[in-house]
Amino acid sequence: ENLPVTEDNYVKLQVKACALSQINTKLLAEMKMEKEFFPVGREIAGIVLDVGNKVSFFQPDDEVVGILPLDSEDPGLCEVVRVHEHYLVHKPEKVTWTEAAGTIRDGVRAYTALHYLSHLSSGKSVLIMDGASALGMIAIQLAHHRGAKVISTAGSLEDKQCLERLRPSLARVIDVSNGKAHVAESCLEETGGLGVDIVLDAGVRLYSKDDEPAVKLQLLPHKHDIITLLGVGGHWVTTEENLQLDPPDSHCLFLKGATVSFLNDEVWNLSNHPMCSTHLHLDLAFLIISFFFRPQLDEPIPLYEAKVSMEVIQKQQGRKKLVVQF
Repeated sequence: ENLPVTEDNYVKLQVKACALSQINTKLLAEMKMEKEFFPVGREIAGIVLDVGNKVSFFQPDDEVVGILPLDSEDPGLCEVVRVHEHYLVHKPEKVTWTEAAGTIRDGVRAYTALHYLSHLSSGKSVLIMDGASALGMIAIQLAHHRGAKVISTAGSLEDKQCLERLRPSLARVIDVSNGKAHVAESCLEETGGLGVDIVLDAGVRLYSKDDEPAVKLQLLPHKHDIITLLGVGGHWVTTEENLQLDPPDSHCLFLKGATVSFLNDEVWNLSNHPMCSTHLHLDLAFLIISFFFRPQLDEPIPLYEAKVSMEVIQKQQGRKKLVVQF
């Protein structure tokens, strides 16, 4: 209600779909952006209603998609939002509202990991952990699109069956649900002992069996396993923000000439790059992702179910991407 007049580089947007993702309250506290109430829903797709006098990318009636910045006052879960034009890109005509909102975040994450951080190219071997997740599914499709050989892990029988149905098919699906499969051995066997060129993890175990939660112990590989299965000149892209590497770990990576990169979902919001970097990055990633790939989406939900759904997501209990359709 009572949105400010649209001016300068701001766009007024009628929201058609909004994807729900976990709110990283810890990160917001670290950035001194903690509030009593957080806006919910940052991945949005909709129609431009009005543009400010300095807007150069859009005009009224354009169909767009984007990610609201961390410090946005407006939640995506409302009928109309006001957002800076550099956080939006044009939505391809053939992509639905729910697909657009549901793809944008994980599409940019996958593109960042495989294109910017690990320089994916044809013929490379890639291990994507938890491939049946929303991020994993798009990362697998992007890797296949670039001509890579893809290995993935599955944390349940349902996930294993989902991954085995993919076309083109994966080189190998490693079922880690029973805790018996050895990820490093399977990857070395699949690559003739050379190791994989790129690893995109979904978290790793840092400590011994006695110090890790049971669930994490069962599904995630130890950091030593990742280092073992990584090939010479390999790239390890990790989502583990508190990764600890001891001197022997670093020495092993040094001998292999390998690199470790951190996949921070909010890096484009937190860095000192000019806003145009955000826009161009979104544009490149989203256009490529949206034309070729399909996200792992649940059925769209109405607005009145958003509260319950968000509680599930915040507890990290959801698997597929949930999108609220207006």
